[in-house]
Amino acid sequence: MIDGFDDDLVYSRKQEVADVSMSRPHVVILGAGASRATCPKGDKNGRPLPVMADFSSLLDLAPLLQSWGIDPNRNFEDTYSDLYEAGETAKLRELNERVETYFGALELPDHPTVYDYLVLSLRETDLIATFNWDPLLLQAYRRQPNYFRRPKLAFLHGNMLAGYCPKDEVMGWAGATCSRCGKPLGRTPLLYPVRHKNYAADGSISIQWNLLKHEMSRAFMFTIFGYGGPKTDQEAIDAMSEAWGSPSQRVLEETDFITLQSKEEVREVWRRFIHSHHFDVTDDFFESWLAKHPRRTGEAYEAQYMEAKFVEGNPPPRGGSLEDLWVWFDELLPAEAAYRR
Repeated sequence: MIDGFDDDLVYSRKQEVADVSMSRPHVVILGAGASRATCPKGDKNGRPLPVMADFSSLLDLAPLLQSWGIDPNRNFEDTYSDLYEAGETAKLRELNERVETYFGALELPDHPTVYDYLVLSLRETDLIATFNWDPLLLQAYRRQPNYFRRPKLAFLHGNMLAGYCPKDEVMGWAGATCSRCGKPLGRTPLLYPVRHKNYAADGSISIQWNLLKHEMSRAFMFTIFGYGGPKTDQEAIDAMSEAWGSPSQRVLEETDFITLQSKEEVREVWRRFIHSHHFDVTDDFFESWLAKHPRRTGEAYEAQYMEAKFVEGNPPPRGGSLEDLWVWFDELLPAEAAYRR
């Protein structure tokens, strides 16, 4: 019993661990802010994680852009789009090589990061969809034991470690062999010009977006982490909104935001995804539903808002090693295995 609450009004940690009744997915969207939150002091070797506001500066592109007569302080995606429209293939190739070299060298630190917690905090029924090119999410995904039955992944703008076989439409790790034809999987392309994104035109990207739209259409919770929903990405916002449906169709679902934006900014930018007051905003991953109720976000949400119970929560420990983290998360697995049987 928790002081001040009758037992029948409490959803305890023990009950949360044992409850795996939610079958609908939790969908998480990642932007550049999520990777920066994962490595706030830089990657394993101190390389900073760029966002669009400091992209050209951190990748040391300013001298190159200035030599082309381009303002290096301008939004990088706008610059790239202009070069694409002008048919500047040699300049685009140079930018591609520099960006891919930088992102390809990024490495996740050896200690547990936000991405490790994120991957472990979702079940195989859930989805993480990322706009990020960096390999950090996939590195975190690959270093978790397979017995955790990790969430599905979608790479909405390509990724340094994501591979694709166009012949058989098979996705996997870049460089791995296709499960059908046995040929190496080529890496998905990067740097889609913002004003000319056609998600149906490229086979690998089309597969990713179809997966996202399918899962969003049936999701009970939608978390947006480090992605500001820029006006330049209107095509992406429209696609997600169509899959989610109108707020009037989502009267029971929750939208969760991990962002530096204010609550007022979130309400304005994301109004198509919010029903009334059914949204939370925090600037700290560890204050989100994902971190307070790992692998049980849907069950905890229903207990709190559908059953009007006091939810105790079950946040994982911080600090320690990856092995320590696995030991803690192991306690959540027996109930999941029993449910699958």
